Amino acid sequence: MKNLILAVVVFFVGFSIQAQEKGNKNAKYVIEVNGNCEMCQSRIQKAAYSVSGVKSASWSIESHELSLILNEEKTTILAVKKSIAKAGYDTDEVKALVESYDKLPGCCQYERK
Repeated sequence: MKNLILAVVVFFVGFSIQAQEKGNKNAKYVIEVNGNCEMCQSRIQKAAYSVSGVKSASWSIESHELSLILNEEKTTILAVKKSIAKAGYDTDEVKALVESYDKLPGCCQYERK
């Protein structure tokens, strides 16, 4: 009887762990995004969140790093970088158009590389 109960418990625990692993399509990324101030922070995070599938976006003023969690079934990291570039900010892979950069307030116009 004990063996039967133990077998049932092991079966259900194994089944639930497997189900959780299949459902987790979220990925974490850290990318470099140029910017200067809290207004930049707000715009960068807003641009990231505008992409469907972005679960979390936090940009650090000091390190110029954007920490992201996104659902890879709904979006890609490249789509997020394009959205940020459209807002006027350069990323490591996608550069903002001059027109988008020029629309930024003076305090947000960082030194472009």
